[in-house]
Amino acid sequence: MTSKAPADCFVYITLPGQTEQVTAGRYALSVDRNGNPFGRFVYGRSYLERQNAVALDPVELKLSSRTYTTAALNGVFGALRDASPDYWGRRVIQRHLGKAQPGEMEYLLYSPDDRAGALGFGLNQEPPAPKRSFNQTLDLAKVQAIADAIVAEEEVPADAARDQVGNLLLVGTSMGGARPKAVVEDEAGLWIAKFNVGTDAWNSARVEQAMLLLARACGLTTAESRVVEVAGRDVLLVKRFDREKTPAGYVRARMISALTLLRAEDTYQSRDRWSYVQLAEELRRVCAEPEQNAAELFRRMCFNALISNVDDHPRNHALIAKEEDWKLSPSYDLTPAVPVSVERRDLAMECGDAGRFANASNLLSQNARFLLERDRAVAIIDTMEAQVRDLWYPTARGAGVSAGDCDKIAGAFAYQGFRRRST
Repeated sequence: MTSKAPADCFVYITLPGQTEQVTAGRYALSVDRNGNPFGRFVYGRSYLERQNAVALDPVELKLSSRTYTTAALNGVFGALRDASPDYWGRRVIQRHLGKAQPGEMEYLLYSPDDRAGALGFGLNQEPPAPKRSFNQTLDLAKVQAIADAIVAEEEVPADAARDQVGNLLLVGTSMGGARPKAVVEDEAGLWIAKFNVGTDAWNSARVEQAMLLLARACGLTTAESRVVEVAGRDVLLVKRFDREKTPAGYVRARMISALTLLRAEDTYQSRDRWSYVQLAEELRRVCAEPEQNAAELFRRMCFNALISNVDDHPRNHALIAKEEDWKLSPSYDLTPAVPVSVERRDLAMECGDAGRFANASNLLSQNARFLLERDRAVAIIDTMEAQVRDLWYPTARGAGVSAGDCDKIAGAFAYQGFRRRST
């Protein structure tokens, strides 16, 4: 397709407790006099007059009649970016459109109806009816085969391309990630199906399931999950925590990434704003229960350090709002890594006075910012370290991780430098 992308679109939202979308406002993307992308958003008057109207996010787009503008993120507001496809979803849309690099507006308009959060986008003032059905779990084998073809950059047979790529457009954004995934449905609701790929160093589906189970054992709130076997291969299913199935349809929760809350960009040039400490400060400002949310973030930060999850970037943390109030979402995308160094490992986000250094003294250095007394913070770390050290292996084996894969990931847990003095 070579048609020019639209310059503006309507933004829809599913209000708390509802299953049908309403029109919240209008978003326009243009360029300034220097040719740089420039975005504008304005809430509709009729939307502002609703008694149950809620803001798209608690940071940039608060309820107001003003015209909001941004030159950041290629002119895309953070809350809109969070509803846009992730890396994998963009690959699918590129294939669908036949373009190497679609514009940001095209990504918004062609991303799936069941994107993360409660927002939607379209060219008509009236929102479309919500989809009532999604890929069923029994179709996973078909979806997995198409995902493999896209990963390998192989051609999909011409007579099947439209239907097959159309199926994969039901891709959950899930706040980040480059792994093949799709939204599937069963009697319990919607799930993100995450597929293994041939280049994996271990069975990623089984290992990630083990980390979610281990996190729950350590007291973290995590997404519900399970592993299923499809055509002889394991697939991880993670329950959508921004959706609730009801007889009338799906109730949606608003959702924004920590990247948006931190007013940061998804680039290493913006890394000075990737910070657990700053995120704790922001949670305290926007959450209805700041102490509970800040403490949960502290536990998540400690857990990531103890399993060497060095992919804990701000797109892998999120806030959700099922009603009016915002809170930290359940944990997701928990993956161990085994860097060469056993003396020092760094998280993706700053976690204390010594920057990103993933060790106990650094995690403790800013305990007050997480609204924790030092004794309580010490107890959290000590208890969790013992739990990770003692439980990771039996938890992994119980989740079906092979003994060989356990050997491969063993160096991730409570690594030697975790107790090294931070300097």
